[in-house]
Amino acid sequence: MPELPEVETTVRGLARYLDGARIARVELRRADLRRPFPENLVQSLTGASVTGMGRRAKYGLIHTDRDQTMVFHLGMSGRWRIEPEEIGPHDHLLLETGAGHVLALCDPRRFGSVDLLNTPALDQWPRFAAFGPEPFGDTLTPTHLKATLAGRSASIKLMLLDQRIVAGLGNIYVCEALFRAGIDPRKAAGKVTRPALERLVPAIIAVIGEAIEAGGSTLRDYAQPDGQLGYFSKHFDVYDREGQGCTRCGAPIQRIAQGGRSTWFCLKCQK
Repeated sequence: MPELPEVETTVRGLARYLDGARIARVELRRADLRRPFPENLVQSLTGASVTGMGRRAKYGLIHTDRDQTMVFHLGMSGRWRIEPEEIGPHDHLLLETGAGHVLALCDPRRFGSVDLLNTPALDQWPRFAAFGPEPFGDTLTPTHLKATLAGRSASIKLMLLDQRIVAGLGNIYVCEALFRAGIDPRKAAGKVTRPALERLVPAIIAVIGEAIEAGGSTLRDYAQPDGQLGYFSKHFDVYDREGQGCTRCGAPIQRIAQGGRSTWFCLKCQK
């Protein structure tokens, strides 16, 4: 599933073609993805001008001059394609700008979604209202984590995947951040010490920032809108490296299952 860095990279790629552009044509090539497309999507976007682009957690935002925002989620396998040579069977939504640029939302598994919301009320949308702080900014702090994790017996790994704790974190970057912070992913969240959380916050920020600069992590389906592959996967310390030597101590990386997801970590370096 595309995570925060992949969505941020996608938004930045789309902005080069959409920001400030007029949407001349909108074409729906099926009725739904995970949910039906909004009934008024074509009418509302056709002729509108894009006033800005953004991201909230793993959702991309396309703001328009009609005080409406198209919110997209890439699901498990979705990605935007810019100027595709051919429109394929999995290109389910097409946007064409006044300058003639074509952008196609491709989603083979159809686990993604598209919503159309009133821009002034974005923060009140139930999905967004429930989110915790973003990794960037001044609201993700050790104090916030200490307060929200207090008394929690669930593992720190699973708590960090909870979007109500931190918005946008997914399996890849939680594994990597916990390794950098030297925290055992199995430890009860409420028992993670303040010094450990003071290591964890900058580790989260650093790993997310580095992944964005690398264009994300290409595993199976993800690619940037221009077709380029993300290369942060070349810098994984633990993720998907079971049995390989730890980049710090050389001990073999372990893999366990937590909440139905795989977790990779180093027994020696993470306490």
